[in-house]
Amino acid sequence: MFLNALLTGLTLGGVYALVAMGLTIQYGVSRMMNLAYGEFLIAAAFVVFVMFTNFGISPYLLAIVVVPVAFVISWLVYRFMLTPLARRARSAVALELDSLLLTFGLLFVIMGAMLLIFGGNFTSYSYLSIPVRVFDVTLSANRVISFAAAVIVGIAAYFLLMRTRVGTALRAVAVDPVGAQLVGIDTRWAAGIAFGIGGAIAALGGTLVSTYLTFTAEMGVSFTMKALIVVIMAGVGHAPGALVAGLALGIVEAFVAAYLDPGLTVAVLYAVFLATLIVRPTGIFGRVAR
Repeated sequence: MFLNALLTGLTLGGVYALVAMGLTIQYGVSRMMNLAYGEFLIAAAFVVFVMFTNFGISPYLLAIVVVPVAFVISWLVYRFMLTPLARRARSAVALELDSLLLTFGLLFVIMGAMLLIFGGNFTSYSYLSIPVRVFDVTLSANRVISFAAAVIVGIAAYFLLMRTRVGTALRAVAVDPVGAQLVGIDTRWAAGIAFGIGGAIAALGGTLVSTYLTFTAEMGVSFTMKALIVVIMAGVGHAPGALVAGLALGIVEAFVAAYLDPGLTVAVLYAVFLATLIVRPTGIFGRVAR
């Protein structure tokens, strides 16, 4: 039972980590919280669902198209909706508040469009739900692939941020936007790239979870909330930390469901979240400002 809960938690946490990494990259660089983030995930899930059920195209092949398109759309959202806010904001706090309000409205626009097109019914399909034995525990292949994708994206995000010129620019803007401008880094360009990367990761997450999860047009908010919990627990802007925190949260949820009561999972998750805020307000991997 222990091993089963552990592996189940890892596969669940992989989804949390994957979703949170995109959000932490977006906010860490731009300092604009995207409350519509989960809607991009659900929109990608619906696109994949439609293409698979109508044309039989593999969801994993569709990811090759969906992910770049999501990058472009997210970049356009930043360029034409959020950049004007950055230009007229009088302070960083005002910019954060304005972005919260704007993306809150965007959330309902996207949700309303999906409700109009797909309705409010639960939607699901099955792809690669074949059983796979992992350390004498039976898991579905699609969940194992989701976990593997989270690990791969986490490693890729680390190397992008730590080993490339683009990553160096993104980290510089995240740490000190004013200092980054002084050395010639275009902060708006960096924020646009970060938004694009975040949207691409959200679309990948939507593609993966659509293969085994029942979803609706109104589920984006729940994904955004889980991602926010992971981001804050890890430390804002810390992508590898989001991977670790997401996996840990999934393991906690699985063990609570297995050994206590499935109905307590939400309460325990928020208790862990609150405890982290009390003990480590900057997040597990965050740095205390001096």
